[in-house]
Amino acid sequence: MSRVSLVTAAAGERAELLGQIQSAFGATPNMFKAVANSPAALKSMWGSFGALGKGVIGAKLGEQIAVAIADRNDCEYCLAAHTALGRKAGATAQEMSAAQAGVSDDPKTEAALRFALAVVNNRAKISDEQVQDLRRAGFGDEEIVEILAHVALNLFTNYVNVAFQVPVDFPTVQLRVK
Repeated sequence: MSRVSLVTAAAGERAELLGQIQSAFGATPNMFKAVANSPAALKSMWGSFGALGKGVIGAKLGEQIAVAIADRNDCEYCLAAHTALGRKAGATAQEMSAAQAGVSDDPKTEAALRFALAVVNNRAKISDEQVQDLRRAGFGDEEIVEILAHVALNLFTNYVNVAFQVPVDFPTVQLRVK
């Protein structure tokens, strides 16, 4: 049971945002219902999803980053949601499972996943070498900053779902055994 109310009836800006989310997903995921307790937080989260969805790294890589971070943070909700969204973005089940472990057959994707997990594991205290690894993999500054933005957004969503015990409303995916 969620530790905060799941907002189902809203007015004003909150209703408008929830309507946009409903239109985008065909349903309103429980995470957004939980965040809707604060219109400012909902606007921030939804705006970030929208902005990053139009970014340069692409939806598939964004979803692979999301599942790696979700698994690292034991966020069953985000793991389930982003696995489904990753499949919708063109990733195979195997690619999403590998991303959950922070690996990929594609060296560029693996560099991004390794970097994202290093940011999380080291609380953003990364080395020059870790940034250079991204550059050697073919990422420029715009993409590198965007990868970090994905990390930040996913920390926000992971923390919401773990802290508030938001019920998972996507097909479940097993966390890796650590």
